[in-house]
Amino acid sequence: MAIGERSDPPIVLVVMGVSGSGKSTVAGMLAGRLGWDLEEGDDLHPAGNVAKMAAGIPLTDEDRRPWLDRIAAWIQVHTESGTPGVVTCSALRRTYRDRLAGPGVVFVHLEGSQETIAARLSSRLDHFMPQSLLGSQFATLEPLEPDENGIVVELARRPKDEVKEIIRLLELDG
Repeated sequence: MAIGERSDPPIVLVVMGVSGSGKSTVAGMLAGRLGWDLEEGDDLHPAGNVAKMAAGIPLTDEDRRPWLDRIAAWIQVHTESGTPGVVTCSALRRTYRDRLAGPGVVFVHLEGSQETIAARLSSRLDHFMPQSLLGSQFATLEPLEPDENGIVVELARRPKDEVKEIIRLLELDG
């Protein structure tokens, strides 16, 4: 399925992007507006991952595997039961998204420049992900490909306007 095209109504939205892109804010607003379940993907990280990131050490694919498995399990419960939900996950690489993808899963990539996101990170309080890892996140990021079920939302607006755009693009307002 091409970016921006859908054949099935979404059951789970995976709000993705680098740290500081606004995943938690937008996902929370989407879930609240739609009345859908919400899962903060950061809460599913094993303690070792959080400690590594807090120390400024980028995660490896091996580090991410148990985290992605937990997110995939949450998605599976929701898609199998038909219970709509929104989950946050950086989903930086295609292989990670392939682990999470399936019928009813739509990726929502919050995309912005490294400068814009660095400014957001510098004002963020009480988060384990330091601004020093932003460069490694951008280096790892593989944009959505045309055959992936997803949309791209530019971060040039206020979060409430980004939410409106997501709802419009995915035709979730009915």
